[in-house]
Amino acid sequence: MKRSVKPSTVSGTLAAPASKSVAQRAIAIASMAKGVSEIFSVGNSDDVKVAISVSRALGAMIDEQYDRLTISGGLSIPKTILNCGESGLSVRMFSAIASTLESEVVLTGKGSLLSRPMGVVEESLRSMGVTCSANQGRLPISVHGPLKGGIANVDGSISSQVLTGMLIASPYANSDITIHVKNLQSRPYIDITLEMMKSFGVNVANKGYDEFLVKSGQRYQPRNYIVEGDWSGAAFLLVAGAIGGRTKVENLKISSTQADKAIINALNYAGAKVSVYDNFIEVNKHLLHGFDFDATHCPDLFPPLVALASHCEGESKILGVSRLRGKESNRAAVLMEEFGKLGVNVKVEGELMIIRGGTVKGGLVSSHGDHRIAMAAAVAALAGEGMVEIDGAEAVAKSYPGFFEDLEQVIINKSIV
Repeated sequence: MKRSVKPSTVSGTLAAPASKSVAQRAIAIASMAKGVSEIFSVGNSDDVKVAISVSRALGAMIDEQYDRLTISGGLSIPKTILNCGESGLSVRMFSAIASTLESEVVLTGKGSLLSRPMGVVEESLRSMGVTCSANQGRLPISVHGPLKGGIANVDGSISSQVLTGMLIASPYANSDITIHVKNLQSRPYIDITLEMMKSFGVNVANKGYDEFLVKSGQRYQPRNYIVEGDWSGAAFLLVAGAIGGRTKVENLKISSTQADKAIINALNYAGAKVSVYDNFIEVNKHLLHGFDFDATHCPDLFPPLVALASHCEGESKILGVSRLRGKESNRAAVLMEEFGKLGVNVKVEGELMIIRGGTVKGGLVSSHGDHRIAMAAAVAALAGEGMVEIDGAEAVAKSYPGFFEDLEQVIINKSIV
């Protein structure tokens, strides 16, 4: 599907979409808790639909009512292969959860997920006594519990999602678990995991993010949980205000542990007018200049930051390029290629992505099946010189199905087709 965005002025108020990262964790944990939980404001992203489907296959009874889930938890051996779609979090999280069952469980996916590395999952689960094998380090992956416990070692340099899965599963191991972690990236995502585990009744001892201790025998307790707004999706709406006029984004929790809350800092560094309130963030267009930003712990901000930098005077530098490996696309290469088509000079030097701001031209770009690339191109087009056509725009459904409809609500001249 193609969507086209013309140069436009934006002004208006929107609600941030539900955080798919938080919703997926809530669904998984509630599915492990024996009893009935209510999960509110889950959203309808593809990744959330996957988490619901896999949880059902693992034995949870889930009733969907608009934006609320009623989950009767309790795991059982699935009768089918677990398909995690294109959700990296789901496959890394549910592979660990499935390993608490004393039977073989096979997990697979589709699209770009089939080429993403699973070797760290294999190594981590094997260290805790799980029989685990992948297809030459790729999906499908087979796990066979029980999760025995003991000492595990995790390389956190590629993704924090493996650690999230191990932490969530650990209370159901046969014995206590000590997890040693090296080079942990995206620490805020682990904060989300620990915070949610505690909300459902499980405590974890965190020793400086290098070591985590989980007592076995703990069990998740059912509860009611409200999913907070998504800073990752909201980042595009806030950048739209910075380059195109004014946006006010509601449903954002300023005390959130989400990594992408750091978009506020980046916007300030670039010179945008940012106002932070208890229940909303407002961003107004202003003279923008090049900025430096460390995205090592929030790599999903690269696409909206490139859109922002393309309209800044001078050069912007974003640190953390190696964190772009294993995403829905080869994001470093794709950002260079697609923004290059729009006349924006983007290059990579080691860990730095360097963007020379200037004029964003019209043109045809491809999302490469990556939701964040599609949204970045759409936002960059708002203050450009010509219409930008986005091929593969349907990719936004992975995290933010209503993105183009929401964006159109704040565009004064309704210039999305």
